[in-house]
Amino acid sequence: MGRMWSGVVAAVAVLALVVAGVALLRDDDGWMPHRDAGAWSMGGGMTSAWSTDDEAGFLREMVAHHREAIEMAGELARSERPAMRALGARIVSSQTAQVEQMETWLDEWYADEPSDTAYEPMMRDLSGLSGDRLDRTFLEDMVGHHMAAVMMSQRLLVHGAAEHDEVADLARTIRTEQVREIRWMSERLSTWFGLSPARGRMRGCPGLA
Repeated sequence: MGRMWSGVVAAVAVLALVVAGVALLRDDDGWMPHRDAGAWSMGGGMTSAWSTDDEAGFLREMVAHHREAIEMAGELARSERPAMRALGARIVSSQTAQVEQMETWLDEWYADEPSDTAYEPMMRDLSGLSGDRLDRTFLEDMVGHHMAAVMMSQRLLVHGAAEHDEVADLARTIRTEQVREIRWMSERLSTWFGLSPARGRMRGCPGLA
């Protein structure tokens, strides 16, 4: 129960950043440590990620996580809003490059280890949606999806589990990029749909559905 509560506290900390724009979780490079930030299962998927404390596990889980984001962000090419099309293109470009880099590291460093990763989707199917329904559903789901990636990256850094400086640097990049995008998406939910971050769907976040 204590570990589960620690995870909830971590999620609230991320939300505090979105809502108030205040500093979040710092460790040795300026983010406050939260030792059990990854203990909480996100519900819709990524359960194993929260019990993964090793670099190889982080890379495999993040590759699977990114792939879902890339697929869903590709659906925004149909959005009627230029800002959403730009967001989708940015996510596809950034996360595709990160997946390619992570897969290269896995091949170089961990080719002899099992590569299977169980992954349950965290986001709803967007293929049949259009207009406001497409944009709102994407924003609601991707906020929670990004929160998972931020917590995974924070867990790796706080636990000192990165065996290579390049992986630690990537975790910091993911954390920074996705916190920025969480802020932007939360603002759009408020401006376009009258939703606060806490009222958005945020799949996988107990008490925030």
